[in-house]
Amino acid sequence: MAIVNATPDSFYASSRTQSHKAVAERVERALNEGAAIVDIGGYSSRPDAEDLSVEEEWQRVEMALSAAREVSGDAPISIDTFRAEIIRRATDRFGEVVVNDITAGLGDKEMLNVVAERKLPYIAMHMRGTPQTMQRQTQYTDIVSEVVAELQERLSAIEKAGVERSRVVLDPGFGFAKTVEQNYELLAGLHRLKVLGQPLLVGVSRKSMIYKPLGITPDEALSATQAVHWEALRQGATLLRVHDVAEAVQTIKLYEKFNQNDKGF
Repeated sequence: MAIVNATPDSFYASSRTQSHKAVAERVERALNEGAAIVDIGGYSSRPDAEDLSVEEEWQRVEMALSAAREVSGDAPISIDTFRAEIIRRATDRFGEVVVNDITAGLGDKEMLNVVAERKLPYIAMHMRGTPQTMQRQTQYTDIVSEVVAELQERLSAIEKAGVERSRVVLDPGFGFAKTVEQNYELLAGLHRLKVLGQPLLVGVSRKSMIYKPLGITPDEALSATQAVHWEALRQGATLLRVHDVAEAVQTIKLYEKFNQNDKGF
């Protein structure tokens, strides 16, 4: 999954694409490099991110989605939003999209109804609070068990709303309401999320859990990101959400080669 940020304030500056031309070029390059899906975001979810109105978010998403559709062909496009109105407008104008919801339906009470009514694929992420408050909600006794329990609770609510399980992907939410150490504890126990029976999306690309322990910047975290991607794959990740598609594809190919017939290289 290739990240396309139509935002001026995403934590990794090089991922910001704020013009029609820049988005089209980014999407075309990502697909050529092997991305299976493109993820468009108009609302930054970094810690303490600026809150936006629906109209401001839609202005960004509409521009980016229009540009992406020009070059994406049949490739699926997801929208990183927790707002049902953004999904309504996007599907009314552009047709089916994948919904990538960092709140798993808690951020907007209408979201699950819209997803169910329009039969959209849905990615539900674990988070506590909002991007503005989440880093004050990092109290866990056993983070893996609690993430599993809280995702199970959301999965039940998603099904109750009429969304078929076959259309749901779960995301443990690395970096969302979790400290650096908790992120690594969660990564080490990621395989335990398989009990939920759903595909797992992992988004760790260039995040603080990678660059802070190394004393580097997000710009310098490409190689270390691939090391964490390898471990995520080993622990059961189905899909990686990434800034750097070519490098992630190489990591996936080597991981698959290494595990071919369970005999390694």
